Amino acid sequence: MYPFQAAPIFREPVSATPLPQHQDDTSQPPTQRQFYPYTDNGGITLGITGSDFALLAGDTRSTNGYSINTRFDPKVFPLGTPGHDTRLVLSTVGFAADGKALKERLDTTCNMYAYRHGKPITLDACAHRLSTLLYEKRFFPYQVQAMLAGIDADGKGALYSYDPAGSYKRDRVRAVGPAASLMMPFLDNQVSFNNQYRPRSADDGAGDQVARPVEDLSRDEVMMLVKDAFHGVTERHIEVGDELQVVIVTKEGVEESFVPLKRD
Repeated sequence: MYPFQAAPIFREPVSATPLPQHQDDTSQPPTQRQFYPYTDNGGITLGITGSDFALLAGDTRSTNGYSINTRFDPKVFPLGTPGHDTRLVLSTVGFAADGKALKERLDTTCNMYAYRHGKPITLDACAHRLSTLLYEKRFFPYQVQAMLAGIDADGKGALYSYDPAGSYKRDRVRAVGPAASLMMPFLDNQVSFNNQYRPRSADDGAGDQVARPVEDLSRDEVMMLVKDAFHGVTERHIEVGDELQVVIVTKEGVEESFVPLKRD
């Protein structure tokens, strides 16, 4: 072998074994593949109306199972461009991405209405439009439970609650979200006065008790109940906490505030 001459390369012969042929195994059931684009990001939203105001509140925690995505993800959104005097508020709970997409579409509707007609959209018109937006996506729906609050034509607070398919109704008080079952019994008793009685007077006739009549609560009373309701739920539900966002709509405008909640 001469200097700098490369050593010969010896390779093993390649086997000529044929590749195994695919065989159908009919004894095994077929494998099913599924695409599920949704997730539940937790939380709860609450709406209460009064004689001249409407309130929407929600916590700011966003979760995915036992993990916290962020501690500040608001679920209540004032609608319209500042200066257009819209006085409408939307809340969404469920799949956060769908909630933000729905808010953007409804926000655009409010702005286009104000641009074309020179006046803010009314609560009834916005409520119907929100129902249409949800219904037209019913085969691939926005996976959220929405509420819309504002001041109606008579100057009274109004609240509309929606399902993902667009069905809606007007409510006096409503809580939606994974923790709603913990909050609604408290609200039914303290806001709707369910199972509250007073001693029967001589004018009431026979019997011992009479149901307490439903009456509108003041803003201070509602704020106290909202804080108590959320503080109680945070002790029992891991998907609720961090901060309480409260948005109040009156004929003067929209007011927003935040209250600390339990963080662990």
